[in-house]
Amino acid sequence: MVAQVSLLYPVKVVIDHAQEHELESFTRSCRSVAGNSDGSKHFDQGSLTISGLHLTVLPFAKTSFFTDKKEVQRSAAALGYVAHAVSLIASDLGIPLRYPLRVGGSRSYIRDHAPSIEPASSDLASISSVSMSMKRIEFPLFLQGQDSMRAAYAVFLLNKDLEQLLNFVGVNSLGPRHVLANLKELLRTILSREYIDT
Repeated sequence: MVAQVSLLYPVKVVIDHAQEHELESFTRSCRSVAGNSDGSKHFDQGSLTISGLHLTVLPFAKTSFFTDKKEVQRSAAALGYVAHAVSLIASDLGIPLRYPLRVGGSRSYIRDHAPSIEPASSDLASISSVSMSMKRIEFPLFLQGQDSMRAAYAVFLLNKDLEQLLNFVGVNSLGPRHVLANLKELLRTILSREYIDT
């Protein structure tokens, strides 16, 4: 099933504008992927694509009236692809995600548990009243018409879900800003002979 997800949402590395390569062959031959002193790898997020779309996180940090709307839409579609892939992989592995996803293509959301109101000190006496005041808040995995801080937090939560899945298969996350690299590493690990044999 995960192999089908990998075919549906291929994560590739663009070396030049006309050529895409799988990440595995790219990591062997390219100097831009270098080992750190702690052994971790750094990937240039801008060189990775999912189903041919780049995931540009820049619009989440700096948006204005003059921001390229098509770039924002492409990033939303790419995040929707990642969200769907993560959802499918978690389902295949039987892992409930810490931050559940509501997949809707380029209008996907991620949920976080947060208190609906600040509990008063009298509410803390009863655990049930505290748990009753918790509700799920949805954060958009797209920017158009949304607060950029909420959208950036949604991307952070999506990466935490990826980290959860990576930890389940025994691999460390490549970092909080490497959504596509983390997804590719997750797919590579699950499809590896070592993981299948265990």
